[in-house]
Amino acid sequence: MAGLYASALPPRLSATQRQELARPFRFARFGLPETQGAKQFRQGRAVHPGLEHIAAWISSVGAAVALADLDADGLANDVCYVDTRTDEVVVAQVPGTAAGRHGYAPFALDPSPLPFDASTMAPMGCLPGDLNEDGQMDLLVYYWGRTPIAFLRDTDSSASPQGHDYRPQELIPGGQRWYSNAATRADLDGDGHVDLVIGNYFADGSGILDSRATPGEGVPQMQDSMSRAFNGGGVRLLLCRPTVERTVDCREAVAGLDEQVTHGWTLAIAAADLDGDLLPELYLANDFGPDHLLHNRSQPGRLSFAVLNGVKGFTTPSSKVLGRDSFKGMGVDIGDLNGDGIPDIYVSNIAAPYALEESHFLFVGTGDLREMAKGRAPYRDRSEPLGLSRSGWAWDAKLADFDNDGVPEAIQAIGFIKGEVNRWPELHELAMGNDSLLHHPTSWPRFKPGDDVSGDRSNAFFVRDPRGIYFDIGSDIGLSERDVTRGIAIADVDGDGDLDFAVANQWGPSAFFRNDLSGPNTSLTLRLLLPAGPVELSATELYAGHLAGGRVTQPAVGATATVYLPRLQSGHQASGERVMVGQVDGGNGHSGKRSPELHFGLGPISADQALRVALRWRDGRGRINAVTRWMKPGWYTVILGSESVER
Repeated sequence: MAGLYASALPPRLSATQRQELARPFRFARFGLPETQGAKQFRQGRAVHPGLEHIAAWISSVGAAVALADLDADGLANDVCYVDTRTDEVVVAQVPGTAAGRHGYAPFALDPSPLPFDASTMAPMGCLPGDLNEDGQMDLLVYYWGRTPIAFLRDTDSSASPQGHDYRPQELIPGGQRWYSNAATRADLDGDGHVDLVIGNYFADGSGILDSRATPGEGVPQMQDSMSRAFNGGGVRLLLCRPTVERTVDCREAVAGLDEQVTHGWTLAIAAADLDGDLLPELYLANDFGPDHLLHNRSQPGRLSFAVLNGVKGFTTPSSKVLGRDSFKGMGVDIGDLNGDGIPDIYVSNIAAPYALEESHFLFVGTGDLREMAKGRAPYRDRSEPLGLSRSGWAWDAKLADFDNDGVPEAIQAIGFIKGEVNRWPELHELAMGNDSLLHHPTSWPRFKPGDDVSGDRSNAFFVRDPRGIYFDIGSDIGLSERDVTRGIAIADVDGDGDLDFAVANQWGPSAFFRNDLSGPNTSLTLRLLLPAGPVELSATELYAGHLAGGRVTQPAVGATATVYLPRLQSGHQASGERVMVGQVDGGNGHSGKRSPELHFGLGPISADQALRVALRWRDGRGRINAVTRWMKPGWYTVILGSESVER
């Protein structure tokens, strides 16, 4: 028994080893700017009377943050975040950096004149993107209690943004009541236009936030299982195109998926091309049940996805097989963690020690793409041997190289409900209870303001040691605040060649962490752009060009870059080179959105050494294009489909 216990313990670091791992990292913390005027901060939401005894549970989501370039100064030094204390969607300049092209005061997005009832609706996230393809960065806000709103920018984006610059437009007309917790952008059908994927939590029409309802009248249902719940809001796939009126036209599309896939309790979404055809696969991270990996087999105007499931090995627990888990999917990110040129999938679940210690996932790609045609996912979970299976009650998860050594770090948002009274015993009883009672709120124990469930841990920051094992050193580099965090956004906001990040905290002030990295490592940053505008319009019929030398452009969501580096002593490819891969992210994760630039840490490569970089993308008509360029370390803006490259 003692031997088995010892073998199950994770590896440990000595104090000296921890200090060495932490040495390259130094972050300066700044509070995110708030709007002016008197405010009354809340610590929870009013909910349906039938849910009042679990109000803290219901009030546990909503904090969100995104980093983007909203003022067209070439840097993602603008932030859009949800402050749950006021339910404001705040747009501001990132603190601790240069003021950008023009300084501007923080402001909140106003959905009027569209219908909005603050007593039954609440914002859950902000997704930047050029929604109507006019060269302006717009903002999509998604909510509990209504369908998402597209805030379309009407003024020249070279000027500083103001609240009145954003014109609200209904994304889906009809006044439906959605409960959205995740959104991302991707060209789902390969027609050259970026579409939307919306992940929803509670079932449509639920009166979750209607505190004026009569007690006992229309009490919303909770999940019908802790491990196999299929009565949630699920995923919505929206095919979108710009219009000549500079609006966006979205229509909901079906993809031949069964209700167990489309009606999960979705908390996070990732879209990325996993098989090289520049059609994005989708990963749906679901609470209370199995996640799903969807293989994209679509054609322009017609969506088609097939569910891929992993294969169980002799020593693989069933709940660690992709598509068959019973865990609580909270966040997801896609990136090449092990440097083999194959995208891997990093998923947050609940992994609180001595509590609901499930496991986070790191699904490492095998590279056998033939398996996908057979309905099998070419992925195996490697989270435990790599040290990434345990941390706490985690939400957003992000992979990024913060010290430019060529090896990604893994960062997680941690914490659930912060209070004084420990409610883990009651939660254990609930988790072990009969599933047939679970969807009745009356069978739930108390979770009210003042109660605590995993509210005392700091965010996780995993770094790989020389053995190839990851360790959480967040407390060693100043990430020791005991906030409950939901979203993480990543960008090089000051253009200095290293990545910074912002966090969105639930019922507390959110923060930005500026990376003050110093050292010998270099990096390559690619800002990949496509010509903007509906194909029916010429650039001269749009706004006067204001980006990249007069061209009206938009981020090339879904474009891929492969960087070829000199060979190492071990682990190199057969060609004598090693590769790094990246894809322009359209908003993957839970409630944190990274900027669309591609960042590659290069290690101690000389600033004068040219590297081969292969780019692939779909143009505005859906045609696949490819080009190879030679680039030295640094920052580049590339207009795809032209010869325009700015360094």
